[in-house]
Amino acid sequence: MGGLPLDASKYGTWKLTDAGRKAHISSDAAKVIFRKWVAINQANRKDKELPPVSEKTIVEIINEVSPENSESTETPDLINVLRGLSPEGFEKICRELLRESGFENVEVTARGADGGIDGFGTLEINPFVSFRVIFQCKRYKEGNTVSRAQVGDFRNAMIGRAEKGIIITTSTFSNAAIQEANRDGAPKIELVDADKLVEMFEKVELGLIKRIVYDVSISFFEKYRQEQQPQ
Repeated sequence: MGGLPLDASKYGTWKLTDAGRKAHISSDAAKVIFRKWVAINQANRKDKELPPVSEKTIVEIINEVSPENSESTETPDLINVLRGLSPEGFEKICRELLRESGFENVEVTARGADGGIDGFGTLEINPFVSFRVIFQCKRYKEGNTVSRAQVGDFRNAMIGRAEKGIIITTSTFSNAAIQEANRDGAPKIELVDADKLVEMFEKVELGLIKRIVYDVSISFFEKYRQEQQPQ
């Protein structure tokens, strides 16, 4: 499984490790694990000489009911997937994100003839008001920031061509870039950094598979512990 799914401290508190959080187990397999876990604990209470359940035992149970997990690989996070795209691919996925977010007529400009922009579209506020929007995509690695000069150059490219501008990056913006984007007396530039980009993908569920995870409320079941066990 690429590591133990649970981590136990000396105080007897169990918690999920990174491997445990990324393990994929079906609901049927989870029920089997729960039943086996209950059976092991019941046996431990009846026979005090039995050794305590170890992390190895838990791993064996999970692998037994869900063998595909023993060879599973970790799923990369979204921002690293986006950083791994080609420059053209990142521009196109940003186009799809804007479309899913309510922009209309979104297109990517031809490379080499974009005049400092990567795409354009229209955002309709209401039937009477709409804005022409241009956007620029910066597929940067972690640690590379968008500079003040780049924001200024993009604003110059926007003048006379659109009312709004958006810069989208898989990294961050320098403090000077943020100040430049919000400078008084100049058209405001919307900045979308890596964190906000992930939020936007999650909001429209673009390229993502939504999962709902339930945690057991131990306090809820505590009052039933003293109930007599069925024979």
